[in-house]
Amino acid sequence: MANNRLSLAVNGRERQLQSKLVAFEMPDPRLGDSNGNGNGNGISAGLRSVAIVGLGYVGLPTALALHGRCPRIIGIDVSQDRLDEISARNADLSDPDRDRLELALADGTLELTSKLSAMAEADAVIICVPTPVDASNAPDLSALSSACASVVASARAGQIIILTSTTYAGTTQEMLAEPLEARGLHVGSDIFVAFSPERIDPGNAEHLQRETPRVVGGVTPECAFRAARVIGQLTDSVYLVSSPAAAEATKLYENIFRAVSLALANEFADACGALDLDPMEITLAAGTKPYGFLGVFPGPGVGGHCIPADPHYLLWQLGQKGHDSPLIAQAMKSIDLRPERVIERAGEVLADADRKLAGSRVIVVGVSYKPGVRDLRQSPAIPLIAGLIREGADAAYHDPLIPSVRLPGGELITSTPAPSGADYDLAVIHTVHPGVDYSWVNDCPLVLDATYKFDGGAHRSVV
Repeated sequence: MANNRLSLAVNGRERQLQSKLVAFEMPDPRLGDSNGNGNGNGISAGLRSVAIVGLGYVGLPTALALHGRCPRIIGIDVSQDRLDEISARNADLSDPDRDRLELALADGTLELTSKLSAMAEADAVIICVPTPVDASNAPDLSALSSACASVVASARAGQIIILTSTTYAGTTQEMLAEPLEARGLHVGSDIFVAFSPERIDPGNAEHLQRETPRVVGGVTPECAFRAARVIGQLTDSVYLVSSPAAAEATKLYENIFRAVSLALANEFADACGALDLDPMEITLAAGTKPYGFLGVFPGPGVGGHCIPADPHYLLWQLGQKGHDSPLIAQAMKSIDLRPERVIERAGEVLADADRKLAGSRVIVVGVSYKPGVRDLRQSPAIPLIAGLIREGADAAYHDPLIPSVRLPGGELITSTPAPSGADYDLAVIHTVHPGVDYSWVNDCPLVLDATYKFDGGAHRSVV
C-alpha cells in the first residue's frame, strides 16, 4: 500500500490532529502474511474469494475494483433484472468500470448469482445494500436487515464480514456481531466483523476508489486488521478507528456536513439574489482562502442515495434517545423545500415577462439527481415537475439518460426526445449532462438556471 501523507480536510491545526488516526500498513504480498502465507502475485495473501452482497451503485464498482486483485468475485443480488442488466453490459458505469466489467465477465473472475447461499464459499463478504428512508424520513432497514440476516445464516468460521452501507451507529454490532455470537461464532477469533463506509462518487471521474482513503472499524483489533487487508485491495490508504460504531458515525458526519453545507449554499444564493450579487462569484472568491472555508455551490435541490437520506438515520436514532439536533433538522427541512423555491422563482421569472405560471409551457432540462448518471433517486426534479403541474403549468422534461419519470401521484411522463426551444415559455435548467447538446435552449424566450452554471439562454435568470 502506498505510504501517502494524509491531507486532512479539517480547518485549523490538522497537523497536530493527524496522529490520532491509525494508518494501516498493508502487508507486502511478496513476503506473505504474518503466518508466512503468500503467493507473490500481488493478490492479498489468503484472499481467494470475495462475495459482494448487493450490486447497486456501490456493490458493482466495488466488485469491479477487485478484478486483478482477487481470483474469484461472487456478485450476489436478489434482483434478477439487475443481474441481467449487468450481464448485458447495460449497467450505469463509468467508462473505466465498463472496461473492467467486460474483462471480469469475459475471464470468469466475476460470477453473478441471486443465490444468497453462495456467500458461504467466500473468504470475505462485503455488504453493499441500499439504506433509504421511507415517506416519513424514518430509516427503511428492510434491505439491510434482510442482507445481514442472510450473511449471518450463511457465515462460516474464518470469514471476514464487512458492512459498507450507510446506517446508524451500532448497526454492525446489532445486526452482525451479536447474531453471529448467538450462532456460536466468536467474533475476533472464529469470524471477523467490521464496518467500512463506502466512499463512491457516481459520475465523478476525479474521485477514484483507488485514490480515496477508507476508514475501517473492527469489533476487535484482529477484526480491524483483517478487514483492512480486504479494503486495502480497493484503495491505497486505509485508516483504522476504534470501533464499527465510530466508523458508522464517521460516514454520517461526512454526509451531514455536506447536507448542512448545501442548505447553507442555497440560502446564501437566495440572499445574493436579494442583494443583486452573483453567488458563484462570491463562492469562488471565498474559496481562495486556504483555511477556514469549505465552499459548495447552490443548486435546484439535493438528490441521490446519500445526502437526502443519511442524516435522517442520526436524527431517528437521536430521537429515540430524546435528543434534538435542531441545526441538522433545519438543514434537512431546507433541502426538502428547495424545489418549491425553484417553482416560486419560475413564477417570478414568468411574471416579469407578463406571463403566469398557470398555463405556461415549461420544460425541465435534466432530471437525474446529478450530471452523468442514470439515477432518479430522491431527485429534486420529481417534486419540481409535480409542483409545476400542481401550479397549472404545462410541464415537460428532456433527459437523454432518463426515458421516463413516475410522479408522486402515479402519473408517468416521458422525456421529450428532441425539444424545440421556441415551443416553450420557460426552460428550467436542473441537470446538465456532459456531452449533450443543449443549443436548443437558446431559442427559449426565458431560462431559469437552477444550477447557476448554465451558459446558454439569451434571457437567463438564476434561482
